[in-house]
This record gives sequence, structure tokens and C-alpha cells, in this order.
Amino acid sequence: MELKYGEPAVDLGMVLACGSSFKNMSIDKGTVVIGEVGLTGEVRAVNLIDKRLKEAEKLGFKTCIIPESNKKLLKDTYKLDIIGVRNVNEAMKAVGLK
Repeated sequence: MELKYGEPAVDLGMVLACGSSFKNMSIDKGTVVIGEVGLTGEVRAVNLIDKRLKEAEKLGFKTCIIPESNKKLLKDTYKLDIIGVRNVNEAMKAVGLK
């Protein structure tokens, strides 16, 4: 199976969706995941994080998993519970898959 998408910020969401399917466990529907994943599993920063978080709030999400490097640079405050992760392992723990 081949998946094609043009936005690197969905990498982490796709990895967690695959992990969720493999473990037959669901991720809370109130959680949004944003981040680019490198070949060694590191989670890289994405562009326009403030804009993405504001949109996630508008859509009613409660929790957001984002790259730790983006979390350090946030300028605004949000109603979201924002969790910064450095790698896929930390992201899996954050959503309860590990």
C-alpha cells in the first residue's frame, strides 16, 4: 500500500495512525497531531504552528501533539493541552500507544 500526501506536517499523524491500527487501539478523537518525522524517528518543527493551533481550537480539539521545538517558540496561549514531543516514541506514549 502506498500513501501520498504533500504536507510534511501530517507525517507524525500518519505514523501514529499506523501504530494505532497495528496495536488495535484508538487515539482519542479530541487529539490532533502535527509534526514532520525524520528517518530516525525524530519529530521536526513545522511552519505556521500558531495558525495550525488556532484552527485546531476552532475545530474543537482538546489536545495537540506537536514538535517540542515548536512548543518552545509558541507566542500565544491556547485552550488546548499542548504536548511537545522530540521523537515518535514520545508521541506514542503521549497518545497512550506505549
